[in-house]
Amino acid sequence: MAVSAAPAGREAILYRMVMPGHICPYGLKALHLLRRKGFSVDDRWLTSRAQTDAFKAEHDVRTTPQIFIDGERIGGHDDLRRYLGLKVHDPQATSYVPVLALFAVAALIALVIDWLTATPWLSIVTVERFISTAMILLAMLKLQDVDRFATMFLGYDLLARRWVPYAYLYPFAQLGAGVLMLAGALPWLAAPVALLIGGVGTVSVFKAVYIEKRSLKCACVGGGSNVPLGFVSLMEDILMSVMALWMMAGMM
Repeated sequence: MAVSAAPAGREAILYRMVMPGHICPYGLKALHLLRRKGFSVDDRWLTSRAQTDAFKAEHDVRTTPQIFIDGERIGGHDDLRRYLGLKVHDPQATSYVPVLALFAVAALIALVIDWLTATPWLSIVTVERFISTAMILLAMLKLQDVDRFATMFLGYDLLARRWVPYAYLYPFAQLGAGVLMLAGALPWLAAPVALLIGGVGTVSVFKAVYIEKRSLKCACVGGGSNVPLGFVSLMEDILMSVMALWMMAGMM
């Protein structure tokens, strides 16, 4: 039965790997969690591979650390969190956290640039800097693994499906357009590129999500994310398109 806190004086035994070349991070997390919850911890180190293998064989377990409370084996770090009634991270769960964190960082960078250049905060220039910075950061994440991004991108982008190399060129085009927009340089080049990738992206996402009702992962923050394709992805493309149209209007 899960509990939310430990009574004063309650004891736990923790077996964790502490070797010259490796200290188990989950063992450290388990030790910290037990102490934070008020347990008195008997911290027992497994200092060699042979000792670790012998421990696993003795207790018929596959991993360490292992936690025992009141003579009962609770299990590893995630099992301890469940025992204490805490949330356990699911690596397969969909989440908007990566893209929201990126937009928050982009906003902070835009405000810092405003401060450094003595630009009034929350002006139209701030919005321009926010969009261009977000484009740069999004491109950076895609460039970590272009092939993986392209594979996911091909699942819904209409232009990439007709011409596969576009999926590989996209991160570079987004980066280039974002850098030029942030610098205010070559608007005749940056604006059409941003309008192309943003416009095609808007139509592609809208068709896949709102017309075809498909459930897909978004490639917007790279190919390894669990961000669902939908409103946030659509906003990324719309913002790029609006930024491009704004720059084009400024050139007239």
